[in-house]
Amino acid sequence: MTATLRNSNLKKLAEQPFDVLVVGAGINGAVAAASLAGRGVRVALIDRGDFAGGVSSNSSNLAWGGIKYLESLEFLLVNKLCKSRNRLMRAYPSTVKEIRFLTTIQRGFRFPPFFVFLGSVLYWVMGRFHTRAPRYFGAASIESAEPVVNTGNAAGGLEYSDCYLYDNDARFVFNFIRKSLNFGCIAANYVESTDTRREGDHWLTTARDGISGEVFQIRATAIINACGPWVDTQNRVAGEHTEYHHLFSKGVHLIVDRITDNKRVLTFFASDGRLFFLIPMGPKTCIGTTDTQVQSPDVSVTDEDRDFVLSNANALLDLDPPLTRQSIIAERVGVRPLAIKGDGGKADWVQLSRKHVIEVDEARQHLSIFGGKLTDCLNVGDEVAEWIARLGIDVPQKANRWYGEPGVELRDEFMLQAKLMDLDALTDPSSSEPLSERFWRRYGESAFGLLERIREDESCASLLIENAEYTRCEIELAARREMIVKLEDFMRRRSKIELVVRNEDIADAPGLREACEILFGDEAEARLQEYLQAQRR
Repeated sequence: MTATLRNSNLKKLAEQPFDVLVVGAGINGAVAAASLAGRGVRVALIDRGDFAGGVSSNSSNLAWGGIKYLESLEFLLVNKLCKSRNRLMRAYPSTVKEIRFLTTIQRGFRFPPFFVFLGSVLYWVMGRFHTRAPRYFGAASIESAEPVVNTGNAAGGLEYSDCYLYDNDARFVFNFIRKSLNFGCIAANYVESTDTRREGDHWLTTARDGISGEVFQIRATAIINACGPWVDTQNRVAGEHTEYHHLFSKGVHLIVDRITDNKRVLTFFASDGRLFFLIPMGPKTCIGTTDTQVQSPDVSVTDEDRDFVLSNANALLDLDPPLTRQSIIAERVGVRPLAIKGDGGKADWVQLSRKHVIEVDEARQHLSIFGGKLTDCLNVGDEVAEWIARLGIDVPQKANRWYGEPGVELRDEFMLQAKLMDLDALTDPSSSEPLSERFWRRYGESAFGLLERIREDESCASLLIENAEYTRCEIELAARREMIVKLEDFMRRRSKIELVVRNEDIADAPGLREACEILFGDEAEARLQEYLQAQRR
């Protein structure tokens, strides 16, 4: 079914005219497509790789109000991001969850601990008291609350609230794309825009299917360049000259076995002066991030990156034994695209924020989205729809709600059905949450189909890969609805299996081949070998 959906969409991309073509399916492209399709605009969405395959699958998994921007006195930005965070919490209560951040301030830091605490109080006020209130901690209180923290050089600390994504960033992004498909968007992954030109009153884009090699053309009235770090490159292809461009700052996260059972984010200031996190990720902990200015968005994790993260973690925590390179289960690396005016510039993590900029060429009906982050994504979607209407394209359902989880009544109906069939009794003992909660958070109203499948065959609630928290029926659903072309699409982006299970354990998992058969049918063995070979590199 996945191949059928994608092949069907490829045919429609070549045959149908569109109001808008969105190029790039990271968070900016995903919300642009969902916002426009949900309002009745005829939308196409393509990406040269998988959906959420770049920056949007390598973040810190945080949806936060930008507390760090208080230091650079960007109060309007913090105010806007806090409102955006609160809006996400209301719209996605199962996915965007409040979590406590325990911050330790070392002696000699540029601000005394109580001053930083006062900043967190201001942050709480700017967040409209939507989260729990901050607390001040002395060094002894930190050690009592979180014994794993090394308080030998601690002057004090604080605890405040922000949000994180319960699953992972790529899953969150894909759900916008799935929503856009429900509204009629024609989307396809692994489709590259190789050339695009303005012809009269429309754009003609030459696209290449990265799987078959087939070349075809897509006709659209307007184009949205949502290529993330590759926006500048795509604009050169389109002949667009913009006032803004991107600078890049590389960020690396390492994932290790869970360091503390307390479900809070541990926050420090690393040796380079920037915020440094230990973030819960189910049975694991995600540690980072680095901040290295780079010239290209094509980045990788170096030994220097690994040593920076590990040495800071070992210095800031009381670990026995200390973390080593052998402790690393998985790695994440991506660039922060920082929007800046003019030429040149230097990326400074404190001074340059992740705020988005939408630059519009009204005469050519072309939009470029610079910067941006998960927290502000709903605003991006709304602003894109406003611009498309200003460009003279009909937006039939301007007031339609295009985002968010289904309503409480539908959730209650699902939970009642799950309870009556005793679904949670089938939850794997090692799982961090009941099946009913997990199904609803990931799939919304589509989770009703999972209940029906388990009623037909209770074995569909079993895990195919140990410690993966993905059941057989979920993989069947992914095969039908999630346009999975390569095994990595499922293992790293639709799920986070690759982030919490070691490569060697994945390769040895008895259910991996069966999962491939569900996802790819006759192509299962080829896709499995393709994936295993990539993992060995």
